[in-house]
Amino acid sequence: IRAAVCSDTYSARLTRNHNDANVLCLGGRVVDTARGLELVDIFIDTEFEGGRHQRRLDLITEIENR
Repeated sequence: IRAAVCSDTYSARLTRNHNDANVLCLGGRVVDTARGLELVDIFIDTEFEGGRHQRRLDLITEIENR
């Protein structure tokens, strides 16, 4: 599981682009309903870029498998 706490569109987009996050965490006291729905849409619609970011995930996976 790769989870990320996001309260803005920039972090919601980049956590998918760069970290291939698969869980979005939203603070109930920080993010209102309209912003939350916007962040969910961005998170779901954004794809992982791979490339140099994939290498980082491969290193994490290697550590996890030890």
